[in-house]
Amino acid sequence: MIKYALACDHGHEFESWFPSAAAYDAQARRGLVACPECGSNRVAKAIMAPAVVGAARAPAASAEAPTEVALLDQKQRALRDAVRALRREIETNTADVGTKFAELARSMHAGETPERAIRGQATGAEVEALLEEGVGVLPMPTAPDELN
Repeated sequence: MIKYALACDHGHEFESWFPSAAAYDAQARRGLVACPECGSNRVAKAIMAPAVVGAARAPAASAEAPTEVALLDQKQRALRDAVRALRREIETNTADVGTKFAELARSMHAGETPERAIRGQATGAEVEALLEEGVGVLPMPTAPDELN
C-alpha cells in the first residue's frame, strides 16, 4: 500500500491510499481519482515528505487501543448517502435497457413506442445526437464506491 498527498485543480488537498504506484496511475488515467471536497477528477500528486522510521526511532508499543480516524466528515458522508439513495431510487423505478438506450429513447420521443422510465448505456455521440433532437437525457450519478 502507498499513501499519496494529492491536490485537485481547485486547490483542495487530501490524501489517499492505493495498492501500488501503478494502481494510482491507472485510476488517475481513467478519471477515477476524485477530490472528496468538490468531486473534480483533475487531481495530481502533491509534494510529500516520506515517513521513515528506523529501528532506533521506532515508536514504543502502546497499550492504548488505536483511535479511529474519519476519512470523510459528516457533510461528505451525507452527500455520499444521498447519491447512493438517488441511484437506488433510479434503479428501482427504471428499466435497464443496456445498449439499446439511445434507440428506445428516440423511439419513445417520436411516439413510436409507449413511454416508460428507462436507463442504459449510450456513447457520447449518441447522447449528443439525442440532445440535438430534443430528447431529454441525464447521466446516472456516479456511485461513491465507483471512485475507489
